[in-house]
Amino acid sequence: MDGVLITGAGPTGLVLALWLTAQGIKVRIIDKKDGPGDTSRAMVVQARTLELYRQLDLTETIMAAGHRMVAINMWTRGKHAARLPLQDAGAGISPYPSPLMYPQDHHERVLGQRLESMGVTIERQTELVSLEQGADSVTARIRRADGSEETTTARYIAGCDGARSTVREQLGIGFEGGTYRSVFYVADVKLEGLKNPDEGSVSLENNDFVLMLPYDSNGRARLIGTVSDERAETAEKLTFDDVRQDAIGRVGVKVEEVTWFSSYRVHHRVAETFRRDRVFLLGDAGHVHSPAGGQGMNTGILDAINLAWKLAAVLRGDAPDPLLDTYVKERQGFAHQLVQTTDRGFSLMTSGGSLANFLRVNVMPYAAHVAFEMAAARRAMFKLISQTELAYHDSALSDGEAGKVKGGDRLPWVRMGDKDNYGPLERIGWQVHVYGEPRPELMAWCLHRGVALRDFGWEPEFEKAGLAENAAYLLRPDTWVALAEPDGSVEALERYFESHGLKSGGAKAGEAMR
Repeated sequence: MDGVLITGAGPTGLVLALWLTAQGIKVRIIDKKDGPGDTSRAMVVQARTLELYRQLDLTETIMAAGHRMVAINMWTRGKHAARLPLQDAGAGISPYPSPLMYPQDHHERVLGQRLESMGVTIERQTELVSLEQGADSVTARIRRADGSEETTTARYIAGCDGARSTVREQLGIGFEGGTYRSVFYVADVKLEGLKNPDEGSVSLENNDFVLMLPYDSNGRARLIGTVSDERAETAEKLTFDDVRQDAIGRVGVKVEEVTWFSSYRVHHRVAETFRRDRVFLLGDAGHVHSPAGGQGMNTGILDAINLAWKLAAVLRGDAPDPLLDTYVKERQGFAHQLVQTTDRGFSLMTSGGSLANFLRVNVMPYAAHVAFEMAAARRAMFKLISQTELAYHDSALSDGEAGKVKGGDRLPWVRMGDKDNYGPLERIGWQVHVYGEPRPELMAWCLHRGVALRDFGWEPEFEKAGLAENAAYLLRPDTWVALAEPDGSVEALERYFESHGLKSGGAKAGEAMR
């Protein structure tokens, strides 16, 4: 019997399969398409995703193939209104201080190749038909391209099968929300006259905007825009020629070639629950929202990493079933928050009416320019968009406070010469960080519990980051802070493990003393 059957081999499903396999869990992954995506779709890889990719040594591969975005230029009515620097917006916050452009089809191929190298084959042209839950397993009926069907059993099923999720429909889970009136379009193009391929542009006009994001140094770019006039009534018939002369022509570039064009209505919806017994929803199967901020794919990837360590712990017998409920609390809560945030941003960019047009064209670029002149505003914007600000303070898994760090926080990133405190473990698992001198009894506890111990000699930079000297920071396998214990107390750590029914931290004996 497989541990987890994953339906959908987009980035969310692939990351879930990778992280489960890395933790020793047998997976089966199916996808109804005949191969990886062949269009760019999601483009932005956020800093928090890159940080977590270090766990499986994926970050450098993605960074080397991606394209850094160092600034966004704002245009109104054909005139340059503002330049918003992004290159160092996250300096001191993350090792990846600016957005990375990397087309989703390339991204999927990298993830798929890594999964294949770990011995897992993606079963293409294979889709879920139905499922039936039992006391300790789920039985699924799957169909292949030739029409043949198979019944298979797994301990859990993960629905990573997109906004039209068969898994969600089979469970009868509601998908409440709405649809924006404006039609959204995306196009991958080759541009002539692009002077700065490391800088994006947004052109604002009355009732219209276009965002241009170069993703290589040869003029290849993604165009994102809206159509809100009478053309929106026949969205399915739109071609690039219907939007070619809109705002993009006012930023001084010409479209030479169109390699992909798609138009559709944008939805904002969140599933009523992300779990039904032994079945889970992740990524677009659980939440869809506007493309504002490049959040969708990254949110799905973080869903997968959040669920993977919890499923692995339960399947190994290292944690009880209620641990899985925290996936719902943490990720569904964030999905609701994200939909609200992206809804406000998207509405600001697309709202009609004379007042909205005046604010968008005459006020917003200059307000953004003033804000980006202030370091605090740049940092706040980076934290929000990069998802490095994401915290789980209300989770049952979050406890304690030491220095300025609370349970549920992302651990502050600190560089120490050519190293930092985000180095990955040999295997994914729990770890304790001590900035200062760990107590001998703490070292013994970590060895006993199989928890990796990482100690860093005290430096002034740690205090600036909000860390407390000699405190113990218990990190979950996804590296968020579970417990911040100011006294480094073994008793507090043991109480935490016992209260959550945790048996092992997952580290090797030798690794527990690193």
